[in-house]
Amino acid sequence: MAAKRILMLVGDYVEDYEVMVPFQILVMVGHQVDAVCPGKRVGETVRTAVHDFDGAQTYSEKPGHNFTVNADFNAVDETAYDGLVIPGGRAPEYLRLNARLLAMVRHFAQARKPIASICHGQQILVAAGVLKGRVCTAYPAVQPEIEAAGGTWHEVGAQLANACADGNLVTAPAWTAHPAWMREFLALLGSRIEP
Repeated sequence: MAAKRILMLVGDYVEDYEVMVPFQILVMVGHQVDAVCPGKRVGETVRTAVHDFDGAQTYSEKPGHNFTVNADFNAVDETAYDGLVIPGGRAPEYLRLNARLLAMVRHFAQARKPIASICHGQQILVAAGVLKGRVCTAYPAVQPEIEAAGGTWHEVGAQLANACADGNLVTAPAWTAHPAWMREFLALLGSRIEP
C-alpha cells in the first residue's frame, strides 16, 4: 500500500473522538494526515468537546483535549492530497462560513477523491453544495439540511454505529460508527487491514 496524503479540517470544539481517533488510525496505517484550521498556525491547538449519548434527547457536551494543528491552512494545495476527512462537533457550523475551506471541499468532490465526513461535518458538505444527488447520513439533527441540499438521507439505526458509502463519499452519524466509517474510508484509499 502506498502512503496517501490526507487533509483533515478542524476547528475549536471539534468533537474529540471524531478528530483524535481517525487521525491516529490513518497515521497508524502509514498515511500522512495534515490537520488544518483557518486562523491557526502549525503547533497551535484547537479545543475539542466530547459528545456523549447518555439518555438525553440529544448528546451532552463535555470538555475534551487539545488537538494540535500540524499544517498551515493558508499553504494548503488541495490538489496535492488524496483524501479529505471532516470531523464533526460544533466546529463545522462556523468552518462552513470560510469560502476558502469550501473551495477545498469542492475540489475533493469534483475530483472524486475519497471524502470521509462524520456527524455535523456534513454541514460543511451542505454549505459547499456537494450533496445534490448523493446518499449520506449524519447526526440525525442534520437530516433536514442534507435533504434541503438535494441529498438523500440514509438511516443507520438507533445505535448510530453504521456508515454510508456512496461512491467517493463515506459518511457516519457519530463516533460510535468509527469502525464502519474508517473501514469504508480506508478501502477507498486502497489501504488493507488484515484481520
